[in-house]
Amino acid sequence: MRVPLSWLQEFVDLVVPLDTLVERLTLAGLEVSAVEHVGADWPRDKLLVGQVLEVKPHPQADRLVLAVVDIGRGAPLTAVTGAPNLRPGDRGQKVAVACEGAELWDGTSAVPRRMTLRRARIRGVESVAMLCSEKELGLSDDHSEVLLLDPEAPVGRPLQDVLGETVLEVELTPNLARAHCVVGLAREVAALTGQRLRGWPPPDPLAAGPHQARTSFVTVHSADPQLCPRYSAALIENVRLGPSPLWLRQRLRLSGMRPINNVVDITNYCMLETGQPLHAFDYETLQLRQGIVVRPAAAGERLRTLDGVERVLAEGMLLITDDRGPIALAGIMGGEDTEVTARTRHVLLESANFHFLSIRRTAQRLRLTTEAGQRFGRGVDSTLTVPALLRAARLMERLAGGRLHPEIADTYPLPPAPKTIALRPAEVRRLLGMDFAVAELQRLLEALEFRCTPRHDTEGAYLDVEVPSYRLDVSIPADLVEEVARLHGYDAIPETLLRDVLPPQRSQPLLEGVERTRDILVGCGLTEVISYSLTSLETVRRSVVDAATVDAAAYLRLANPISQEREVLRRSLLPSLLETLRTNSRFRKRLLFFEIGRVYEPQPGEELPREPRRLGIALSGPLLPPSWHYHGESPEQLGYTHLKGIVETLCQRLNVPEVRFVPASHPSLLPGRTAALELGGQRLGILGELHPQVRERFDLPDQPVALLELDLEQLLAHRQPRRYQRLSRFPAVLEDMALVVDAEVPAQAVADAIRTAGGELLRQVTLFDLYTGDPIPPGKKSLAFSLVFQADDRSLSEDEVRVLYRRIQQHAAATLGAQPRQ
Repeated sequence: MRVPLSWLQEFVDLVVPLDTLVERLTLAGLEVSAVEHVGADWPRDKLLVGQVLEVKPHPQADRLVLAVVDIGRGAPLTAVTGAPNLRPGDRGQKVAVACEGAELWDGTSAVPRRMTLRRARIRGVESVAMLCSEKELGLSDDHSEVLLLDPEAPVGRPLQDVLGETVLEVELTPNLARAHCVVGLAREVAALTGQRLRGWPPPDPLAAGPHQARTSFVTVHSADPQLCPRYSAALIENVRLGPSPLWLRQRLRLSGMRPINNVVDITNYCMLETGQPLHAFDYETLQLRQGIVVRPAAAGERLRTLDGVERVLAEGMLLITDDRGPIALAGIMGGEDTEVTARTRHVLLESANFHFLSIRRTAQRLRLTTEAGQRFGRGVDSTLTVPALLRAARLMERLAGGRLHPEIADTYPLPPAPKTIALRPAEVRRLLGMDFAVAELQRLLEALEFRCTPRHDTEGAYLDVEVPSYRLDVSIPADLVEEVARLHGYDAIPETLLRDVLPPQRSQPLLEGVERTRDILVGCGLTEVISYSLTSLETVRRSVVDAATVDAAAYLRLANPISQEREVLRRSLLPSLLETLRTNSRFRKRLLFFEIGRVYEPQPGEELPREPRRLGIALSGPLLPPSWHYHGESPEQLGYTHLKGIVETLCQRLNVPEVRFVPASHPSLLPGRTAALELGGQRLGILGELHPQVRERFDLPDQPVALLELDLEQLLAHRQPRRYQRLSRFPAVLEDMALVVDAEVPAQAVADAIRTAGGELLRQVTLFDLYTGDPIPPGKKSLAFSLVFQADDRSLSEDEVRVLYRRIQQHAAATLGAQPRQ
């Protein structure tokens, strides 16, 4: 929320420096994320308030005029301008005058650009100054006319003092809905600085009522008081639509809203000021024989909203209706047929209260986010409707020339009962660890406009606290204790040490293993990503070759998803990794990602799913950074073999022995380039190269994509403790062995046979060559291994090594049909 400081000062005196105010608000839970100083870069001696003394025709141009302005110093200045709101014969207007040397935004440039003003001769007449538009000052993009200032602005005053402003940007959590307006924030400031809120609600003879649902101009009715507790309306007659005054437009822009016209701007202004959303109907477009009725929609009803979209409504969505049908989507957006236009003469002004859940659900189902919907979705005080209505109506009288009808239509069938909470000092001490006297508690709470009555019973003194109607977030004693802590200051709560004995420290092997996995993968050059646990069935279907194999019933679906892209809980990390690759492939070619996250697998007969922790890896792009490539050389691409190497490194450093890679298939991966990771006959995961059809569906570059997904918890469960062995003092014997086997025999099976036959003296087996072709017979392949023989107590003799070598050959021949390569 953006709040101009001058607006805040209309309701509370600011008696502390700005830095102190920002600190106190932030420590009280209202984080000030930024402070913007509008006009801080305006030169005080070159941007001034000027008064037009005379506007004369330009002697050489029909569309230009000569404006003679007084800036309160020296001789009057002449400025050549083509602004349509200055015409020959005009005089007396206050304008923003830039003198020679002033640095401004270029009003004629399509892109933001600064310029330094120089005197220039325009069609034979020298222009020594500029009359600024809002664009030159950086206030908006409007360059259509000269900015006309308040007639009371002093001539010669630096423009920084007249239009300069300080804006606080406050980050509000949903429970701080009461502060989502200028008045609400002013209440907090008053309490934190020892001041009092002033000017709200403004006195008005119509405020006290009594108000009736039936009036001479409209009857209002709520068909469901639970969904619409209150509906108020006023009639402002004979309004004149036009632009709002500069001060109002400026405040709206600084608050992040776009000015439209005086009537609409007033409704937005009052919403920002009071927190109560308002809506203006063109009264003459309504059919009100039965009046205004607030009711739930029937399935299939339609309404064209102000954004020009015809919306099909679901049953239960709350509507504002007249005799013809829907005229507005309650609490979210008005209808196009009854909007205020240039032809509007009479305005029916709505100020209502709606149940926050109803508005929130409707906004989410229609994917329609508005300022009004956000406020109603967090909860709005029902007693606010009439004060906000009168505030807006009086502004329409003042700024649009209208006249407020002396009746206010108001239906309020179920006013909420006052809330009273008993607060005992012992409860405050229990939660905060501090002692507060009853009088101190009363002082702190009354500063926040709680009404406190001291009481006494057998347990001692306490307070009966009446909760203000706008404090929808306070319902139990703990809420009051939180207010005491906020106002006293979280930073003022003393630090205390734990009195109990510290619990014994126990190791967490699983968590330690997860962190070790992260460290290893980062050391391998990968970057960790964290993606949403929610995905969509559409994304899942795109991630497999045959979308028909996806069973929607196997996924846990959210009852109230925030969007179609986040409707089910994922069962695999691969779709998330593919989306991450797609997003990042637009910015870089070399992508090495990993994610450690949970997946969600429904269990038959169980309410909650299994949530195993998985590891996913995705590789794509060149193996080496661009600076490592020779000019003109085609870089090697990351692929399956590189991913396999990373997995082997991970298993080796986690000390998980005997992991095997066996041929497998997967619906997302390319056949023949896919392997399963197995340990002790149990499958841990899958790795391979992404199928080209899936790659195209995710708009990935035409290059290999290697993917892995494995059960990390199972992998870590097989970690072995590290045992260190003494290095042998005796030399090793190195031998090579080439064996010819059937083409379908895995190299892993041959290596296992070699290790089995080699026994303890065979320390290492490494595959270094695979060969097919002449002279190897068809259907055969040659595998060459490097063998390392070594003993701890002696140097191996040539005869011992020869015996071991022959034994290995014989065992391989007997078990695999392997023959030595000649």
